[in-house]
Amino acid sequence: MVTSKIKGIYNSLTDKEKQVAQYIIERPADVIHYSITELSNWAGTSETTIYRVLKKVGYSGYQKFKLELARELSTPTLELKESKDLVDMIYNKTVNSLTDILRQADRDKINRASEMILNSKKLLFYAVGRSFPVALDASLKFAALGFASTAYSDPHMQVIVASNLEKDDVVIAISHSGVIRDTYKSAQVAKDAGAFTIGITAGINSPMSKIVNLVLYTSAEMPQESEFTVSRIGEIFMVELLYNSVASKMSLKNKESRISQAMRTKRFS
Repeated sequence: MVTSKIKGIYNSLTDKEKQVAQYIIERPADVIHYSITELSNWAGTSETTIYRVLKKVGYSGYQKFKLELARELSTPTLELKESKDLVDMIYNKTVNSLTDILRQADRDKINRASEMILNSKKLLFYAVGRSFPVALDASLKFAALGFASTAYSDPHMQVIVASNLEKDDVVIAISHSGVIRDTYKSAQVAKDAGAFTIGITAGINSPMSKIVNLVLYTSAEMPQESEFTVSRIGEIFMVELLYNSVASKMSLKNKESRISQAMRTKRFS
């Protein structure tokens, strides 16, 4: 989706480029009828700035960009009612996020990532801050499938472990923005050591997306969204896709039986 791509690169744009991006995100139905000169006037920037933004999201020309934007707007979407009710607002935000991921999900990349995980000797998850709970949950899920899976949040431990990895090991780096230096550096060290690296991020063309072997994009928030309210639902959803993709390729009957027996002692009933 065009608007999702623009949201994904928003934080890496200059102030003038952000003006263009903001206008396109907020008024896509108007933009499809504008010439590039009209868009530059309404957005308050130069045509050169517009071309720079379009190039950063992968468009070689303005007409191609408008055609894809028009195609996006013509695609049937779930009608979400505007509401001031907090429950409705969070629900709508979550549905929009998952819908964006569904539309842009690269099935081939998800399948390739699951194959790499399936054949891995070690499976490590790297994340810091608010992304780490997602990484920890992911490591527990894959550990339940029998993988040697661990999650690391300490950047020093990430680098130490990464430097000793080999070609049959897989590292999954999770960063919503893709611009966190610690996660980027740890993924780079792991890749240089020979491990296969996978990035889960909403940051299109972010530093982390460029260093990993394979990137799986989630959904970016609106530009004005506060870091404290940005959801990690997209990253959680992507982990679920990978987990279920891997599980579908395995025979789990014996594993489920062993886990159920082991967990029985942990319950009162």
